[in-house]
Amino acid sequence: MRWEELTSDDFARAVVDCRRTCVLSMGVIERHGPHMPLGTDLLNGLYVCTQAAEREPAIVFPPWYLGQIYEAKCFPGTVTLPPAMLLELTLAILDEIGRNGFTRIVIYCAHGGNIWLSRFLTQCMLETPKPYQLYVFNYNDGMTDEQRKKWQDTMETSGGGHAGESETSCTLAHRPDLVKMDAIGDRMGETRGRMDHVKPGLNGFWWYADHPEHWAGDARPASAEKGKILTGLQIEALAAYIRKVKADEVTPALAEEFFRREGELRSS
Repeated sequence: MRWEELTSDDFARAVVDCRRTCVLSMGVIERHGPHMPLGTDLLNGLYVCTQAAEREPAIVFPPWYLGQIYEAKCFPGTVTLPPAMLLELTLAILDEIGRNGFTRIVIYCAHGGNIWLSRFLTQCMLETPKPYQLYVFNYNDGMTDEQRKKWQDTMETSGGGHAGESETSCTLAHRPDLVKMDAIGDRMGETRGRMDHVKPGLNGFWWYADHPEHWAGDARPASAEKGKILTGLQIEALAAYIRKVKADEVTPALAEEFFRREGELRSS
């Protein structure tokens, strides 16, 4: 169920019917090589979440395109916010979801760079008690061994990650009108390794150092047929995770215990 498509009265009933579970697909607006739309993560993530929520009922938050994407600021079309503002705004959105009656919120990381932000958001939940629990699920997590093998068997390359075979295929599966395969030519997003000399440490320019064209992998073997298989696997994995979250009674109890002990410590 899509939040923005429900009437107010239907929304109130749906919150209860889906066991107060909301899914927020966290994408961004960024370059995806020369052939993919800026909103690839937004479009693909929202599609996966909507389909998963049909299999395991949940309400999907309206399209959300603000996330961690500072590494793409040098490319046209990128949308970013100052770090403190982004964090404060996202936390406020989570609280607003909670205010609307949800006790379980799943962030679906549809953009790899958002894993840095989403993991910190989970830690922020330990700062003060909330009426909801926050869970994070990455777009390539949660597959069984069998599903992972099916993914690998579908691919001709390693996937490439960003705008490579897998992501291009997934977009071709449901938005072929937005993919320009003829713009690829004989090119591919090769890893440059320009900061290998300072590994294994981390520096903010690591992605730009490896991928100055904001493109990783070989998209030439991509196809809609592959994308339907890959997207189906992502939908199955997310639906299974939503099911786990809806049945989770341990995390709320742990939160209650944690903040009780924290309150006892402050009052002692």
